[in-house]
Amino acid sequence: MQLRPSGAELYYGYVLVAAAFTAQFVSIGILSYVAGSFMEPMSAELGWSRADFTVARSLGQLVTGIAGFFIGVQVDRIGGRPLMLVGTMILALALMLHASIDQLWHWIVLNGVITTIGCALIGNLVVNVTLAKWFVTRRGQVVAWAAMGVSLGGIVLTPAVTLAIDVVGWRQAWIGLGIGTLLLMVPVSMLMRRTPEDHGLHPDGKTPAQMATDEGDKARLDFERSMTRAQAVRTGSFYALVGAFGFFSINIVVVLLHLIPMMTDAGFNRSQAALAMVVASVPAMLSKPVWGYYIDRLAAKPLAAASASMTGVSLALIVAALEGQSLLGAYAAFFLLGIAWGGMIPLQEVIWGSFFGRRYLGSVRSAALPFALLLGAIAPYLVSVYRDSAGSYTTALLIVAGLNVLSGLMIQQVKPPRLNSGSITPG
Repeated sequence: MQLRPSGAELYYGYVLVAAAFTAQFVSIGILSYVAGSFMEPMSAELGWSRADFTVARSLGQLVTGIAGFFIGVQVDRIGGRPLMLVGTMILALALMLHASIDQLWHWIVLNGVITTIGCALIGNLVVNVTLAKWFVTRRGQVVAWAAMGVSLGGIVLTPAVTLAIDVVGWRQAWIGLGIGTLLLMVPVSMLMRRTPEDHGLHPDGKTPAQMATDEGDKARLDFERSMTRAQAVRTGSFYALVGAFGFFSINIVVVLLHLIPMMTDAGFNRSQAALAMVVASVPAMLSKPVWGYYIDRLAAKPLAAASASMTGVSLALIVAALEGQSLLGAYAAFFLLGIAWGGMIPLQEVIWGSFFGRRYLGSVRSAALPFALLLGAIAPYLVSVYRDSAGSYTTALLIVAGLNVLSGLMIQQVKPPRLNSGSITPG
């Protein structure tokens, strides 16, 4: 199917950016941003502890890693459209079935397994790998633009869902999320395409004439020097990135799930807590294009190190503000955290793409997910267990903050893989 020849007014890759924006708004919004709003009302009605509630999301991290291991290969082979259509149906049905939950195992299966699989099929692995195939020289910017949808979830979904729960109840709120998912994601899924080459196009919308000059060198090298999954996992760089980005990412997993309960523990009401999510999400969204602009012009590793370290410092400042019951101080720290979050997704995607190339990127990224998400699975659960036993989040959150700073140091030290070393050859 010919979409539009290179050099025409609209490169189809930008349609994919809009689709990726919406897909991440839905998938990450549902998987991460809204869960904290349901923690207190569901736990109170059903007699669960916070650890009970959190176990589903911790399991979900593991399920995402396992599912992603297979999904990434299929993104390379068949593209995102069939995956996202299936994922939309699974997710919408699972969300609506949440309204019938009355046992803990219902929650664990529906939210921890089925909802997670649906989100994985429409989520950032699928869309960001697709964008990495359609863009090379502007990869940082377009991934950042698309990732603004993640932050929009915090701006729109968290306060809206919190209000809906307080007005109509948590069961009806889940049904509303399921219907909204179906209405948004079916048309978005139909827009997805695998690679520009499938449609007679070139990365970044370059013309054949441009590809024949120095302008096409970066795109050609990115493709020709790509590593397969088997080659990538034999490099030390692969595992170094897994560890570094794993410690980086636990910040957002922990904060998104525990933000509302940790704010209410400090004496603030649910509306003030929901506003804290907005305060973090607005700078996270607006800073993403700025991060993307500099990612495509400066070395990505120092930027990633700065972003990771800033998340740790910001979380420590949040803990201090909550200990002092300073709402204004907490909001200021959440604002700083949002700026740091803004670089998280585009920096990771650009570094993975620049290290291992775009040809087999879905397979390579999915191989990393089980290792990285294991950390994301353990962290929020351990934080919940600590909170249930100690009655406070303080020490657990400070440990997470320290791991974020450590991740910044680790990212700065990671070396790109060498294609000419040992058995590693171009894909």
